[in-house]
Amino acid sequence: MKSEEQQQRISEAQYLQLERSSATKSQYWRGEIFAMAGASRKHNLIVANLIRELGSRLKNRPCRVYPSDMRLKIEATGLYTYPDVTVVCGEELFADEKMDTLLNPLVIVEVLSDSTERYDRGEKFGHYRRIESLREYLLIAQHQEKMERFFKNEQGLWTLTETDEEHSEIQLECLGCALSTAEIYDKV
Repeated sequence: MKSEEQQQRISEAQYLQLERSSATKSQYWRGEIFAMAGASRKHNLIVANLIRELGSRLKNRPCRVYPSDMRLKIEATGLYTYPDVTVVCGEELFADEKMDTLLNPLVIVEVLSDSTERYDRGEKFGHYRRIESLREYLLIAQHQEKMERFFKNEQGLWTLTETDEEHSEIQLECLGCALSTAEIYDKV
């Protein structure tokens, strides 16, 4: 006889069917669905600024900037999630013909909140590091003007650079552009 926990688990196909017809977004991992909370005013303004700035810098390049409605699947771990901002350059790879689940991001950005910061820095970044195409992971604070950039070098090692009082700009090497705290925190 199956335990209650085993009976409540659903398949990836069931998750996608539910998710595609839902008005809300949920993450999926190992048969479980996790509802995603709404975002604050600051969070939304930071994301809007990021999308505007990245979109402008990548306008004439073969790159696309996606907001948090683009689902991402980490094939190595099975996690389905919705990063705040995702950038893909060159050919996009999708999980199926619906083209609503991206597989090959180059850059992922998460805006930190009190409820997700620990997960975004820890377990979620652990999942993201398993994405072969991913080269940069950017964390943006909500409660202070601070950006942290993790870059995967050619040896596969992740290195950190961050903004501070003396350095107000983050260079996104794989995109060939920089983001300043003034731009990202504009009107926040």
